[in-house]
Amino acid sequence: MSVGLVATGLGARRGGRTVFADLSFSLHPGEALLVTGPNGVGKSTLIRLCAGLLQPAAGTLDYTATPDRPPVALLAEAAALDGELPLGEALRFWARLDGRADAIDRVATALAEVDLAALSTVPVRLLSTGQRRRAALARVVASGALLWLLDEPANGLDAAATARLEVLVERHLEQGGMAIVATHLPLRLPGMRTLALGGVA
Repeated sequence: MSVGLVATGLGARRGGRTVFADLSFSLHPGEALLVTGPNGVGKSTLIRLCAGLLQPAAGTLDYTATPDRPPVALLAEAAALDGELPLGEALRFWARLDGRADAIDRVATALAEVDLAALSTVPVRLLSTGQRRRAALARVVASGALLWLLDEPANGLDAAATARLEVLVERHLEQGGMAIVATHLPLRLPGMRTLALGGVA
């Protein structure tokens, strides 16, 4: 099977109700999918399914990654960074967990790319909402993962940070990465296919 993710007839239920049904799509290196729709239609559920955190109620989800890089990096509502650690150290913990031997350099580069290099020694708990969101994005960038799963990545970001997010995703695709971006906010991501979710959560 070639590298990529293939969803066939995918369905999900939450609280005994169908969130979405019969979703089919494929994703390969250099491609991205923009998942849109209002709150409550299953965008986060789809991201969690693709991350392997939930099992589908129907259909199949097959993902084949390359052996030379982590398969998936997830940006969700919670940044999963230790609030008591300095930001740089908290990010290096995750980079090492992802198997990155060059964790120090990767984290330094990622912090610079999200404009947080000056805050690397500041405890995570002291960061603002927007800074925490950028820190979570830095974690994804530093991972080197093939597939980025970004759940509402622009929440809490100002215009400059949102533009930086768009550039980082575009660069990831140019380097052969893949991305699924779930959002109800407008993002300028040229060339991305769109999957609009409706229905009732």
